[in-house]
This record gives sequence, structure tokens and C-alpha cells, in this order.
Amino acid sequence: MREYLLVFLVAAAATYLLTVIAREIALRTGAVARVRDRDVHAVPIPYLGGLAMLGGLVTAYVVARELPFLSQSDPFVFRDAGIVLVAGALICAVGVLDDLFELDALTKLGGQVLAAGFLIAFGIQYYFFPGPDDVQYAIDPAQRALLTGFIVVATVNAVNFVDGLDGLAAGVVGIGAAAFFVYCYQLSSFNNVTLATTGALLSAALAGACAGFLPHNFHQARLFMGDSGSMLIGLVLSASAVTLTGQFSASQITEGAAGSQASLLPTLLPLLLPISILVVPILDLVLAVVRRTRAGRSPFAPDKQHLHHRLLEIGHSHRRAVLIMWMWAALVAFGAVLVSLYSDEAWMWTSLGVMAALTVGATFVLPKLHRPSVALADEG
Repeated sequence: MREYLLVFLVAAAATYLLTVIAREIALRTGAVARVRDRDVHAVPIPYLGGLAMLGGLVTAYVVARELPFLSQSDPFVFRDAGIVLVAGALICAVGVLDDLFELDALTKLGGQVLAAGFLIAFGIQYYFFPGPDDVQYAIDPAQRALLTGFIVVATVNAVNFVDGLDGLAAGVVGIGAAAFFVYCYQLSSFNNVTLATTGALLSAALAGACAGFLPHNFHQARLFMGDSGSMLIGLVLSASAVTLTGQFSASQITEGAAGSQASLLPTLLPLLLPISILVVPILDLVLAVVRRTRAGRSPFAPDKQHLHHRLLEIGHSHRRAVLIMWMWAALVAFGAVLVSLYSDEAWMWTSLGVMAALTVGATFVLPKLHRPSVALADEG
């Protein structure tokens, strides 16, 4: 655990420091977010935060290779993590081009498919889904390639869609990465197998990169991650989950705390986990596609009706809207992990109930509590 904490801190520190350089590059190259009708920022903000996040991930990877415990892990751990980072650099480059020249939607989609294809070509893909009684449900190469590509591209676009408020995407993905790290680490611990896994390494580094970027990106933001950042962190998070299916046997991946059966449909858990972690941005993505296609527009056409825009409309401030989206992300992500690993524990259900009550209350009650004071201020 200490080495993973160090990986987190290295990624956070490197990203925090490199953000200053990324901002200078953005200003010099003209990669600046102009103020548009659908935007909530009032002044132009530099892009290219993804370059700093990529630098943080790479730095954490290099340091992890030299740590006493992680350096002794199976060779495939760093091999797979390296492949994910190369794919991340590829999709980050596509995002940089978009931040500079505003690529059309199909060109960006092509870059996303290319990065996902790189992962698949080098073996980062779903191999099997474990079931009860040590049964493994394997899928043929074509099916697992299509499934992996779909999950990766969908996650990348979900993060890209939710990146609409200062600190929102970095916080949601950081929370998701932290939840996935807990899942990987605890699953390994419960089953008495090596704690050094690609998923745990990547998710710890990703959580650190998001944490290091947030001081520069929280309202009022001094730098946006841009498509170079949103597509990068979406790919790394989804790829982290994909690596899990190739590193545990069926008997290992289905056992939860105290030898209990891991719940939440263990057969589908490696597939459902990345979706559950990002259920908030994925829901936003689905609603946006339905809304735009019903209006006869392209599903990639921008608008100002995302979930975070709705929170602003019902009376939340910019910062509170972001914090509430973080709360929903934490509820779903950590809820999925807790149900998966501690389904037989009474404290787990109590904790989930309290978390859900607090989140719902913050979402719908706070605007009503603050509304009278706002009205009085207007009258004065």
C-alpha cells in the first residue's frame, strides 16, 4: 500500500508542476478556450492540461519501476501499463490537435478508435468473464476486440461529454480511479494473490494525476484539460478495468470479504465496473445523444443541457454543482465496489443508505434552502 501511495503522490506532484509548463505552451500556441454561448466561463482559458496529466502518469510509471515491491512484480504488469500509456499518448496527441485546430467529430472518433485498436492489438482486451464454481466464460477474439473497443471509446466520450464545469471531469475520474484501486487491491488481498496488478498501478497513478491537476482546474480555473486530457483519462480508466480480466483466474475474481461470494453479478463485474464508475457521465452522454437526435441534430452537436447545466439552472452555484456531481460519482463508484466485495456486511448497506440520503439531499434540498436568501437580496 505504501508504494501505491507513493505512486499517487508522484503522479500528483508531477502533474501539479507540469501544469504550469502546459499552460505556457497553450498560451504560446494559441490553444485557448474562447467564450461560447454554451460555456460557463467568462474569459478565455488555456487548454492542454492533458499534457501535464500525461507527464504525471509517465513519471509515476518510471518511479514505480524502481520501487522495491512493484519492481519485483510479474513482467506483464509493467508491460501492460506501458502499452496503456502509449495508447494514452496517442489519444492525447489527437486531443492536442483538436485543442489547436478544432477537429471535426469523425476525425476525433477515428483517433479514439485508433488508440483503442492499439490496446487490442497488444493484448489489452477482455479475455473471459468469471462465473461461479471456477467456471470461465470465454469469448472469441472478434467479440472481445469489439467489446473492448466499444467500452474504451464509450468511456472516452463519456468523460469528454462531462467536461463542462471547472474540475468536474478530473474529480469524477479521480473518484472513479480511487474506487477502482480499492477494488483491485482488496480483491487481491482477499484472495491471497499478488497485490501488484496493472489495474491497481494505473488507477493509483490516474487518481494522483487528477488530484494534481485539480488545484489549477477548480473554479476559477486557470487551465482546462481540453480534449487532450479528457480523452486521456477516459482511456486510462477504462483500460485499467480491462486489464483486470487477464490477471485473475475465475476462482480468484469471484471471492469477496471473509471468503464470501463476490456479488453484483460476478460474471459481468469486469464489464460493469468501468460503466458503474462512470455512470454519471455515461448517463449524461446517453441523454445528450437522445436529446440531439430527437431534435434532428448530430449526436456530437454541442448544447447547454447537460446534467451540470441543469444543476446550475435549479439554483446551485458553480462550485456546489461540481461537488454534487462528485458526490453522485462517489456514491455509484464506491457503492459498486462495496456491494461487490462486502455484500454480506450489514454496515455496508447502512453506509450506502447514508451516502445516498446525503447525496439526494444535497442535490434537491440545498437549492430550496438557499432560495429565500437570494430572493431577499434581490429585493434589497
